[in-house]
Amino acid sequence: MIYHVLVKPGSSKDEVVEENGELVVRTRKKAHDGEANTAVIKLLSEHFNTAKTRIVIKSGATSRHKIIEII
Repeated sequence: MIYHVLVKPGSSKDEVVEENGELVVRTRKKAHDGEANTAVIKLLSEHFNTAKTRIVIKSGATSRHKIIEII
């Protein structure tokens, strides 16, 4: 399954919500040394109730707009 995700690092809380047909992941972690990407994978694994190893960032590793695949 492919998802378009908007990441908002440095937010006041960690959450996954849907806004305008797109998943929005808010994380407290900053976009530094991949910390936000790691947090995004953790939050999405909890949201979809799947293993973290099944979530792959297909594109946008350094962008706020990411394409995520759950395998």
